[in-house]
Amino acid sequence: MTKRKGFTLIELLVVIAIIGLLATLAVVALNSARQKSRDAKRVADIKQVQTALELGFVETNGYPTAATAVVLGAGSQVVLCDNTGSATWQANTTGCATVFMTLVPVNPTPGGADYSYTSADGSTYSLTFTLEGATGGLVAGDHTASPGGIQ
Repeated sequence: MTKRKGFTLIELLVVIAIIGLLATLAVVALNSARQKSRDAKRVADIKQVQTALELGFVETNGYPTAATAVVLGAGSQVVLCDNTGSATWQANTTGCATVFMTLVPVNPTPGGADYSYTSADGSTYSLTFTLEGATGGLVAGDHTASPGGIQ
């Protein structure tokens, strides 16, 4: 009786199945880590914008006024500065006496919604953003940040 060298079909199928299972688990874990990373960036971005808004408030005695929602970091709203004695969102630093934030962050993709800003009279503001999952004590979904904090 001669011994055959090599693996049987069953052995090969078992090994392939194990490799497939491990690859699937790795992809699922990686996607979860990416989503948590995007959400952590969103919270950090909003806190950074809040800090810049507070700096602007101290300097100009008011927040930028915007009766309708302003999409932050998009098009013409990429700089927060003191322009002629009041805090404003604008496209560049032209006319800025003091720059509070030179590059306003944008929502990381995929997922979430654009960051938006509103302030009817400049005495308070509302920043809205969306989280894909729970992070930092916040649940998934829409959230609002104001001078009182993030809710």
